[in-house]
Amino acid sequence: MTVPEGRYVDVGAGRLVHVHEAGRGSAVLFLHGGGPGASGMAAFRANYPAFAGRGFRAIVPDLPGFGRSSMPDDVDYTLDLMLGALAGVLAELSVGRCAVVGSSYGGALAIVLALRRPELVTRLVLAAPAGLTDRRTQLLTPAVRAMAMAALGAGPVTAGGLRAALAHQVFDQGLLTDELVGERLAVALRQPRRVLRSLEVPELAPRLGELACPVFGVWGVEDRFAPVSGALTLAGCHRARVLLVGGCGHWPPVEHAGLFNRLAIDFLDES
Repeated sequence: MTVPEGRYVDVGAGRLVHVHEAGRGSAVLFLHGGGPGASGMAAFRANYPAFAGRGFRAIVPDLPGFGRSSMPDDVDYTLDLMLGALAGVLAELSVGRCAVVGSSYGGALAIVLALRRPELVTRLVLAAPAGLTDRRTQLLTPAVRAMAMAALGAGPVTAGGLRAALAHQVFDQGLLTDELVGERLAVALRQPRRVLRSLEVPELAPRLGELACPVFGVWGVEDRFAPVSGALTLAGCHRARVLLVGGCGHWPPVEHAGLFNRLAIDFLDES
């Protein structure tokens, strides 16, 4: 799959974040998930053009340790590191406030950004965000175990192991094309194991009531990675609405791109 050329933003300590932009208007920051080989394009290729076409400035970074961004092996990929990098990107792009679209780990990161820097975030669109189920329950799911085996097992990541892990992510297995698996494998083979070992996902349910901005959540009924019970937890936000989508796994922006784009853009367009 072709990855559009973007630009690199220096976020300090010699680390570079690769960013792709499209469109003009109010900024929308897209934050991808944290599985092996993840990137902004792999997560949001079917989404950001629709937002740009509706008058938004779509900003799609590869988080540190992912995609084309720097992958140092001498740091832990903590929330502080990730949020510092995002703050650096927004400052370099002269973005004072933005809506944030986050999927899986990116959804958890979006929530933390809104909690810690509420002045930066106008609205949240969250696709099956991580961090809403207690950690023990999450780690016991077959999907999480398969992902850990693919990324952290003995030997390098293989196409077969990665495909088996990604098979837990989607309802329609036809989405796992050789091209998609190959795109992610190319990134996964460059990722230091420290990236996924140190990736920090907080337990966010107790803090959802602190969110000041409106929230729109989308959850696949067939999600085997982030239990769908998290949708009810998210619905407890004071200013939240949540959509459950049948025939959908852990990737609503990929599996039901048209529906996701239409409803998310309508949500962002509300006054």
